[in-house]
Amino acid sequence: MTNNNEKAHNEAKKKVKKLKKFYVKLISYIVINTGLFLINLLTFNGYWWFLWVTVFWGIGLIIGYIKQFKFDIFGKKWEEKKIKEYMEKE
Repeated sequence: MTNNNEKAHNEAKKKVKKLKKFYVKLISYIVINTGLFLINLLTFNGYWWFLWVTVFWGIGLIIGYIKQFKFDIFGKKWEEKKIKEYMEKE
């Protein structure tokens, strides 16, 4: 592989790893919260306590998704952009 191909391959490999990690977390979220729902349903006393876990874990999952895939706030791309910007000014 050439240097550019190798770099692209490594970058793609990192993205796939991140995606796989997210999917594992998502599947865990679905399975565990389904189990908690069933436990809550079988022992129902008028209070849906499983929703607390589902909502807050869901918020964490959404934040993790945004952080990893959508918004690269102050990440590597931002740093590279700023470095280029400062170098062009000098």
